Amino acid sequence: MRNWAEYEAGLQKRGDLTVWLSEAALEAWRAPASGKPGGQRTYADLAIEAALTIGMVFHLPLRQTEGFLRSLAQLLELDLPIPDHTTLSRRLRKLGEIQFRTIPTDRPIQLHPSRPTGPTMRRPSTRRPRRRVKDTL
Repeated sequence: MRNWAEYEAGLQKRGDLTVWLSEAALEAWRAPASGKPGGQRTYADLAIEAALTIGMVFHLPLRQTEGFLRSLAQLLELDLPIPDHTTLSRRLRKLGEIQFRTIPTDRPIQLHPSRPTGPTMRRPSTRRPRRRVKDTL
């Protein structure tokens, strides 16, 4: 290695965390009313998939995933209900395993929870309005 400043900057970038939430994802977070009698779901499958995906990406147990999402909602100043760890555990069994595919790239990758195909990974685009939190770990 000859250019240590460039190497150091590259290492620092590895700790950079940027989280994007589209307005569509925020609107789809809460489950619609089912029309059936009894208790209604609070969280849409999209919210559960997003929470479980974040937990898998960062290797977080369910309780820590819940705390991480609460802190993200607080940073974004959002009034979103955050699923607790028991809800995540129960709904995980119903949703099944979430599979990832890898994308070979040297650029940042966006993780998009989507229905009905499950989470997908995409390269960044600037077409949709999003809320953003950027922090360095």
